[in-house]
Amino acid sequence: MPECKLGLNDRVLLEAQGRATKGKAIDLEDIKFHQCVRLARFENDRTISFIPPDGAFDLMTYRLSTQVKPLFWVEAQVEKHSKSRIEITVKARSQFKERSTATNVEIELPVPADATTPNVRTSMGSAAYAPEKDALIWKIRSFPGGKEYMLRAEFRLPSIVDEEAAPERKAPIRVKFEIPYFTVSGIQVRYLKIIEKSGYQALPWVRYITTAGEYELRLI
Repeated sequence: MPECKLGLNDRVLLEAQGRATKGKAIDLEDIKFHQCVRLARFENDRTISFIPPDGAFDLMTYRLSTQVKPLFWVEAQVEKHSKSRIEITVKARSQFKERSTATNVEIELPVPADATTPNVRTSMGSAAYAPEKDALIWKIRSFPGGKEYMLRAEFRLPSIVDEEAAPERKAPIRVKFEIPYFTVSGIQVRYLKIIEKSGYQALPWVRYITTAGEYELRLI
């Protein structure tokens, strides 16, 4: 049962330990710890000390009050031609630094429920029509920071249109992705110490990844 000590670049933690806060120290709010953390020690010297339980667990959760711009910005323009054809132009732009790369990017674009005969072109990745979702799914395996890619799609619409029908609701664009070795907050692990008196050799290992299960953007 090794004891672990974790050090972060949180501004409050660093100042409490008498350390300088120059550089990218982070202001964390509403910090909540797993029950394995020794809260008394944290209250005394702001040290995150704990004996880890078996299996995976969330050691700490926190909240940021600062606004963060979306890591992806997606613009979509829809043009209807003579009520029988619709054309969609989409620009997807990554708004993080070039040294990072997003993987498994999936952009779900809503299309009219009665759309047929899709004709799609992309500057990167591949796109497939998913009629069961009334959507076009654009997949990009690798999306570097500071890049912009485009998609153009054309669909046929029924020639008979009900003029009294309610206006079509604009569904949101959904985006999913992962960015390895990247954190939105900028928080970093300064050290991870494993204290094992029995002589057992433990291997500290830290991995950073940002995952967006889904967030929504609106059609223009």
